[in-house]
Amino acid sequence: MRLSNWNRCVNAIFLAAVSAASSIPALAQDSKDRFAVSEQAMAIHRRGYVFDGHNDLPWELRSKAPRLFEDFDIRIAQPKLHTDIPRLKAGNVGAQFWSVFVPVDTIAAGNAFQTTCEQIELVKKLVDRYPDVFELAYNAEDVDRIRAAGKIASLIGMEGGHSIEGSIGKLRQLYELGARYMTLTHADTLEWADSATDAPKSDGLSEFGEEIVREMNRLGMLVDLSHVSPATMHDALRVATVPVIFSHSSAKAVADHPRNVPDDVLAKLPDNGGVVLINFFSGFVVPESAVILKEMASVRRELRRKYPGSREDQDRELKQWQASHPYPAGDAEIIVDHIERVIQVAGIDHVGLGSDFDGISKLPVGMEDVSKYPVITELMLRRGYDEASIHKVLYGNFLRVLRKATSAKNEGS
Repeated sequence: MRLSNWNRCVNAIFLAAVSAASSIPALAQDSKDRFAVSEQAMAIHRRGYVFDGHNDLPWELRSKAPRLFEDFDIRIAQPKLHTDIPRLKAGNVGAQFWSVFVPVDTIAAGNAFQTTCEQIELVKKLVDRYPDVFELAYNAEDVDRIRAAGKIASLIGMEGGHSIEGSIGKLRQLYELGARYMTLTHADTLEWADSATDAPKSDGLSEFGEEIVREMNRLGMLVDLSHVSPATMHDALRVATVPVIFSHSSAKAVADHPRNVPDDVLAKLPDNGGVVLINFFSGFVVPESAVILKEMASVRRELRRKYPGSREDQDRELKQWQASHPYPAGDAEIIVDHIERVIQVAGIDHVGLGSDFDGISKLPVGMEDVSKYPVITELMLRRGYDEASIHKVLYGNFLRVLRKATSAKNEGS
């Protein structure tokens, strides 16, 4: 039977509607297929483990859960978070640095140190709440022992030198409380160290900043160069006698954002022995997104000048700007592009993982939460990396640096 022109038109519209309706699950299925983890990759992944350098769950719990684990019992699935115990186990996370981030505006409030102490206590409460899953670790030997017991070694990292309020004494106190790395700055430049996203004051580190780095080396606290300016990176590498880390940064040659590490810094890592732990945030790792996020940082600073002391007004206008400047999520392949760039410039011994889960707003497709780490193993396997190299990236390189910091402390004591 032949269709009339009208029937043909109606039929075409119907078929187009069916096709459009089916395209959404088809796209989802395509993503699922592209990042499916093979049995070989999963076996490699399970023979090692993930040692992640930066997870912001503690601040998320403080911000969103006034009753902490009564509001967010992470033993069960928590879809509003990137992190919970079932997904940590699915991702084979064996060691995790929990960030005890506190906002930079705690400097003006005069409570940066106190708030950091509270966040350290929150991590300890997390471990105490789930003693069959987590155990506090203070050095590489603890990580080995806790891993052997089948638990997740939980370490504490400070995100920003503002936490010490310009005091080496407070740095030592925070070390005694359990902090094992400190990011020298966060988003704002300090009197003693320049940030990557603020105007410089010291052209890197001041003399006091250099003293801070030396004291951290003496204590056995890792010097973290995420968030700092390239000049600060170079100064810290010149002063440090122990390998440094970048707890959650990526490669600037891949995505041109000031939070990422330039090639001339990567080239110095073999001499220092340090490691760049790759950040997963779309705004830092996707080239097109990095351009937009770089502009957003400028907008945020302008709003802080326009509305001093009014976070509500700042947030309102920033949300309006963000709504008119969407940025792409990218996909998990871009994370491996960053891993490979570090390998190309610094070598396979100088790269690891520092996801920034629960501290970021957008993630690449295929890398949506802590259960997805096996995708990294799969993608590296597809690109020709062997098991030993993959294990260096998953945990080995970071564990080596942590071990070196401990041994340097013991040698100096």
